[in-house]
Amino acid sequence: MDLPKIDKTWTLFLDRDGVINVEKKGDYVLHVNSFIFSQGAQEAIRILSGIFGLMIVATNQRSIAKQLMTLEDLHSIHAYMTEALHNQCGRIDKIYYCADMHDDSPNRKPNPGMALQAKKDFPQIDFSKSIMVGNTLSDMRFARNAGMYAVFIPSTDPDVPFPNELIDLRFNSLLDFAKAVPH
Repeated sequence: MDLPKIDKTWTLFLDRDGVINVEKKGDYVLHVNSFIFSQGAQEAIRILSGIFGLMIVATNQRSIAKQLMTLEDLHSIHAYMTEALHNQCGRIDKIYYCADMHDDSPNRKPNPGMALQAKKDFPQIDFSKSIMVGNTLSDMRFARNAGMYAVFIPSTDPDVPFPNELIDLRFNSLLDFAKAVPH
């Protein structure tokens, strides 16, 4: 992946938990008051919003199928997140989520359903000019299954070996990635 070639024709896909916000290991972010931005994430999204043409969130949200939270709860969390980012001059163009319980759902990462939904909504998306930033190997497989580049943030699983055939680049945080992309 040649970071200097990234411009407004590129799309950035972001996982939510563990990338944008602090992941509650072994638990879920179920309410706005438990949503905490990861250190530097707001600044990173502000920087990246000025570089990428589209900013997409793709997040698995099994907690809905488990009836631990409602769709209204999820929408409240996402409204809070996008407003806070907007107030910092960042943006998210659209959020895709999969509330399905089972891993064989076509929309549940690592399956590429959310990427295909995004392509349907934004036909200008070129997966060969798209990057997925995530914190799990499932996110990296999602990138590969959709034909994207994969950037790994080891926030949840720092023991994932690198180099790794599923990972193109590895950064300690979303902000470190944002600072590495020329702008």
